Amino acid sequence: MRDGTLAPEMLREAPIAPNEVILSVHTEEYLRSLEDGSIDPRAMRRIGFPWSEQIPRRGRRTVGGALAAARQALRVGLSGQLAGGTHHAHPDFGAGFCIFNDQAVVATVLLEEGAVDRVAVIDLDVHQGDGNAAVLQPRDDCFVMDVFGEKNFPFRKVPSDLDVPMPDAAEDAEFLRAIEEHLDAVWAFKPDLVLYQAGVDPLAEDKLGRLNISFEGLRARDEIVLEGCRKRGIPCSMAIGGGYSDPIEHTVNAYAGTYEVARDVYGW
Repeated sequence: MRDGTLAPEMLREAPIAPNEVILSVHTEEYLRSLEDGSIDPRAMRRIGFPWSEQIPRRGRRTVGGALAAARQALRVGLSGQLAGGTHHAHPDFGAGFCIFNDQAVVATVLLEEGAVDRVAVIDLDVHQGDGNAAVLQPRDDCFVMDVFGEKNFPFRKVPSDLDVPMPDAAEDAEFLRAIEEHLDAVWAFKPDLVLYQAGVDPLAEDKLGRLNISFEGLRARDEIVLEGCRKRGIPCSMAIGGGYSDPIEHTVNAYAGTYEVARDVYGW
């Protein structure tokens, strides 16, 4: 907002997703255990947060924001939320700082209500989206492409429709080439909506990333995806995904870079 990339009138408060939206993917037992605090402490450690009454509320906001952003993208071509990409959450458990799986819920809800016929997820966070794969890969009306660090979390991967593992210390050229070469499969699927998980943890400065991608490389990544959607007329809804740099300013600047690229590609 300070540099004018996002004007105040472009921002909306994320709504709280109701039970029926959460339960489109997640089990009633899991939701109830988070709401009443009866969740096993080991399950909370797997998520990575201590339990509090704010935990399920945070998760509901993330899902509600993702669904609102996707609906806006279907109206105007591009939208996003300044959160989300919680791709490690499975129907009956959370993991890796992910409470509820926002993109899996969005795809499921929009498909089941008939708002779209086909959804693609382009997941370029450094960690493989095992929750997305578990929920969406079995569906013929979803296609999940995932480019991730081969030796990074989660250590038990769940196969997506198209997995592209990257070696430790991969640099810009290898990373961008892998994305460009494999995006053809997404375009061939002819999705009505792309859900873009734009995690910035591939950044060289990221303490959990294990890759060696520059700020310029991340911007080029975003341009490849967003320009590909724009020129094909495919609505795209973005989530910011993971980022764990130290100092955190590197992560914040990379997140801002994604929206700067979006502004340049879509011309707002």
